[in-house]
Amino acid sequence: MELRGLVEKELLFQTISNGAFSVDTFFMISGLLVSFLYFRTTAKLDVTKITKTTGVKSNMLEFIGLLIYRFLRLTAPYLFSIGMVQVSMKWFYYNSVFEPPTMDHVNCPNYWWRNLLYVNTLFPVKDMCMLWSWYLADDTQFYVLGVILLILATSHIRLSAATLLTFMVSSWCTTAYIAYSNQHMPAEDDPLALFDKIYDKPWTRLGPYLVGMAVGWILFKTDCKIRMSKVTVVLGWSMSFACLLSLLYGLYGAVLDPITAAAYSSLSHSAWAMSLSWIVIACSCGYGGPINKILSWTLLYPFSRVTYCAYLVHPVVIRLLSMKMDAPLHLGAYTIFILFLGMLVASYLFAFVLSLAFEAPVVTMLRLISPKRKSRERDE
Repeated sequence: MELRGLVEKELLFQTISNGAFSVDTFFMISGLLVSFLYFRTTAKLDVTKITKTTGVKSNMLEFIGLLIYRFLRLTAPYLFSIGMVQVSMKWFYYNSVFEPPTMDHVNCPNYWWRNLLYVNTLFPVKDMCMLWSWYLADDTQFYVLGVILLILATSHIRLSAATLLTFMVSSWCTTAYIAYSNQHMPAEDDPLALFDKIYDKPWTRLGPYLVGMAVGWILFKTDCKIRMSKVTVVLGWSMSFACLLSLLYGLYGAVLDPITAAAYSSLSHSAWAMSLSWIVIACSCGYGGPINKILSWTLLYPFSRVTYCAYLVHPVVIRLLSMKMDAPLHLGAYTIFILFLGMLVASYLFAFVLSLAFEAPVVTMLRLISPKRKSRERDE
């Protein structure tokens, strides 16, 4: 434990300890895709022809349809993963020399229904089944709110925008209050120190998702054809990279007062999302250069198809390694990096199998019954 304390204070280790910002990347991308794809779809497809009604009733049917689609899209591999976690952790509880990191072998049989309804982050973390599923619960709750805002935007864009801004500011204020009242110090505390109060709660993580939704609308309205001068492009890339690097390494050795710490806890996640938003906009509008070539590399496409399943199974791979050991592991940046590479490969191999078995069949079924496909077949 003493060695861990020294290693975690190294500059390069901030890359790992601040890796929690990657979650905000996922939230931002999720909000962006939901917004952009919704507006692009509704621009080509008359929803009232599908619901066979108009007004509020049509909006309600559209809302229910979108929720059912998401539930079917996500749940099959998710339920299998829950069962896999419950069985494996019960085995480790009786056979490993280490204590299980969580009580999944108890919580999953008792509280699996919270995961199924995607509301497990609304309950204490000590009762949570499959701890990393908090992200999926928050993202689904954000999706519900996002769909409401998107449906509202089709007829009342200003009201929808004002509501989005209100939710974002409310999330900032709530996070700042919780961080200040609990004396949370981002530069000193573990990123997961207030897991049950800040880290996994939807009202504290909403900002990046709403930022992504706003960017999705901008890209749709401009048709990804924003014209920018060379000065604007250089300034945008410089500010984006400066903000991202400062969020990763800016707190190294810093001592914050309570108010500044609360402000940082409140705004840092949205600032990360805004910095990434520039990268998305620049690459989409032709100002990405080599960054766009890397992000658009065709070799990455197969991996992008199984990222959801990789998210579900990779903590299981980590636990399989750690719980099967017979002695503790000395922590170090190089050790973590080498372990990361091995777990990355193993996780994607397992993810590929899980995707073929559970995700791909559901996705194919949803494509066959999608309203867009049926509408196209009628036209033909």
